[in-house]
This record gives sequence, C-alpha cells and structure tokens, in this order.
Amino acid sequence: MSDLARHIDTLSRANVLCLGDVMLDRFVYGSVDRVSPEAPIPVLRIQHELLKLGGAGNVAANLVALDSKCRFISVVGDDAVGNQLRGILNSEQIGDDTVVVEPGRQTTAKTRFIAGQQQLLRADRETVAAIAVADEVLAQVRRELTGVQAVILSDYGKGVLTDDLVMAVIAAARQAGRTVVVDPKGRDYRRYRGADIVTPNRKELMEATGLPARTDEEVIAAARHLIATCGIGAVVATRSEQGMSVVTAADAVHLPAEAREVFDVSGAGDTVVATLTAALSVGIDLVDSARLANLAAGIVVGKVGTAVVRSAELLAGLHEQEWRHGEEKVANRDTAAERAERWRLRGKRVGFTNGCFDLLHPGHISLLKQARAACDVLVVGLNSDDSVKRLKGESRPVQNETARATVLASLGCVDLVVVFGEDTPETLIRALRPDVLVKGADYTIATVVGADFVQSYGGKVVLAELVQGQSTTNTIKRMKS
Repeated sequence: MSDLARHIDTLSRANVLCLGDVMLDRFVYGSVDRVSPEAPIPVLRIQHELLKLGGAGNVAANLVALDSKCRFISVVGDDAVGNQLRGILNSEQIGDDTVVVEPGRQTTAKTRFIAGQQQLLRADRETVAAIAVADEVLAQVRRELTGVQAVILSDYGKGVLTDDLVMAVIAAARQAGRTVVVDPKGRDYRRYRGADIVTPNRKELMEATGLPARTDEEVIAAARHLIATCGIGAVVATRSEQGMSVVTAADAVHLPAEAREVFDVSGAGDTVVATLTAALSVGIDLVDSARLANLAAGIVVGKVGTAVVRSAELLAGLHEQEWRHGEEKVANRDTAAERAERWRLRGKRVGFTNGCFDLLHPGHISLLKQARAACDVLVVGLNSDDSVKRLKGESRPVQNETARATVLASLGCVDLVVVFGEDTPETLIRALRPDVLVKGADYTIATVVGADFVQSYGGKVVLAELVQGQSTTNTIKRMKS
C-alpha cells in the first residue's frame, strides 16, 4: 500500500491526450408532491440545476482532478450546448483551445430529472452521425502528441471516433511511442487494433466476444479472445461488484471490488480509464495502475451523478484499512461538500458545528451530542493548528490537528471531520450548506458565524446548552499549577 501511496504523488507529472465524444450532462433536481391533472405523471417542482462535463469530457475532468495535465480534443456544434461545454471546459481548467467546432452539428446533451434519489426521466438531444471535420481533428492530435505521454480514446459512439480516425490516431501514437488506452464502444474491437489496452465493462466484453464473462475463467477466456483476434495488448475489464480483471496474453490478475456503498455508477468507466492512463503514463506498471483505477472506481460510485476522484481521496482510500474508523471520517472541504450533497439527496438533514476541540472534555461531548440530536448526520469543522495558534496563543494547541481530528472521528456522534485553516468557518459553511448550524449558548444567533447564510435558504440555527465549569483553558491552567 505504501508503494501505491508513493505512486499517487507522481500522478501530477502525467500529461495525457484525451480524444472522444464530449457531451453535456444536465441534472435537474426537484421534489414531487402531486400527480399532473393532464396525465398520470408526477409534477417535478424544480429546485436547482447542475451542468457537468459528460462522456470524454468527464474523462478529462477526472484527469485534472488527479492533478494530471490533459490536452482535450473533441468536436462540438456551433450551438448553445456547444458554447456551454466550452465554457465549462475553461472553468474546469481543461481548456477549449483544442476543441473543434463543426458548423451545423448538434452537440449532445443528456438531461436527467431527479426527485430525491429517484431519477424520473432522461431526455437526450444528440446526433450520432460521423463528424465532417476528421482531418482537422487528426491534425490537432498530431500537433499535441509530442507533448504528452499517453493517449485516451473515449468512445461513446456519437460520431467523433470514426473508423478511419481511430486507425490514424493509433498509428500516429504508436509511431510517437505513446501508450494508447481505449474505453470502447460497439461490438467490433478490430477497429482498435494496435491499442495497448481496452477497458470494457463485463457487458461490453460479452457483447464484443459473444462469450460469457461471469466467472474469472470466463473473463480471462473472453479477454484473450479479444487480444488474439483484435490485435490489442491487454484488457482491463471492470466487473461491477466482482471488481476488475487485468488480462494479458500471458498473465491475469483479479482485483476485488473496493466500493463501500454504491449510489450512482454514472461515469465510473471514465474514472477508471483516466486513473489507469495517468498512472501508466508516469511509468507505473499495469497491475499497480489497475489497482489505483479500481480504488478510484470504488470511490466514485459512492458519489452523486457524473463525478470525479481527487488525489487526496485516493490517499484516504489507501489508508482506510489501517484507519477504517478514523481516516474515512476525515475529509477536505471539497470531499465534504460532495458527501453533504449526497446525504441531502437521500433525505438526510446535514448538521454542522465547529471548534478547536483541544483536550476534549465533557463540555465538548455534550455540545457534539446535542448537535447530532438536531440532525441526521453531523459534520464537525476543526480549526487547524495555525488557526488555533492565532486564536488561542502561541502555546496552543496542546494536541496537533491530526490527533484532534482522530479523536473526533472516533466518536459515534460525529459523521465527518473537516479541518479548516481560516479563523472562522464561514467558507466551509458556504461549501457545505448545512441544514442545521449548531453553536454553544454562549453565543446569540446574531453572533454565530454563518447564521445569516444558513437561514437565507431555510436552514436552522441551534444554540446548545453549556456544561458549566468545563474549559480547555482552565484545564491547562490547573495542570500547570
């Protein structure tokens, strides 16, 4: 595991070219409390919408989330959806300078309507016609090849990866000595001849070979059939709850599934191909690269919608076996915000409180228990060492932030701990958007940081009763005397 942890640190050196079908994933969230009088269908009261990169765009987003560099090439139309996608590519620090615009082409968009945790409907606008700008795309690929270490072909069957373009890109990449990894589509993998690796899921593997792929032995046989008949170097097959299989002509390794809970499998294949290729591009061997990709897949399926996995999450995942009840309950701000959103989609009330929690005492425990009683899941914001020092003086904290976070995470009433470096938790509260904000009764609602913000969207502020005579400062004084 320590070797894998060191590998994660090297992912920031990866530089990958990603070519494929980009699309806009639109998520429309709301609530349903009545049936339409016009037809026997639910009426969705829309609350908010979320736009994300889909298809090959999600592969690029996953590469950037791993701190890798990505040169992204795709084709969009000169329409509103295409313009939205280009804007998101820029805001996600991927860039749109290598995206080719084809006049008159309809850019693919998938809109999902969701009430609570139930998807009601998906509506697609798309074209699957072959692109008319393949020569321009190929020229763009050839310009970028010298600056990258590997190439991903993300094939969603929407017309960007034509047979001739795939063949030409693989040939150019091989001539340049670049690794080619394909997330495939369709039944005929001969079009990917010359690729180093393909990453089908179990269903795709069965469809491409006409062979069963339920047991380990069947997966190996089907994968080696592809290798022998399609001129592919290796197969990394994702198998849902059965994990992942890495198969070459000579060897096979089966990796168990890493998911702790599955909420949404949307885009999991994108995360796998991004993590696998980033690792391969910096010289990590195929099996260890697949281990990282398998770990990333286990993390991303526990998230909502089209999502990404960050390097910090991979590290936390690696530490989980050793720190199962501590490390997984300590997260950074972005990860905590994603978990809070997932909890809310499941109908949970998210609570928040914060403090230094140096030398945990009965007053702290009382506050945390009262906070947990006011919500379904409790997130605790913990002042960093530097923040405590600024607030309490140079002699504090007595315990460093790692020790304080570990103690808090071991409590049954605490569901998540987030360390923040600012003097106040205002930024963290705005990221989490808690339903319930809890502070001690030595505050008033008017003086609670973040109270106005939480109340602005209907959240609740709770003042917890204090346990008299309990203070870390007084405890330290008694110890010194």
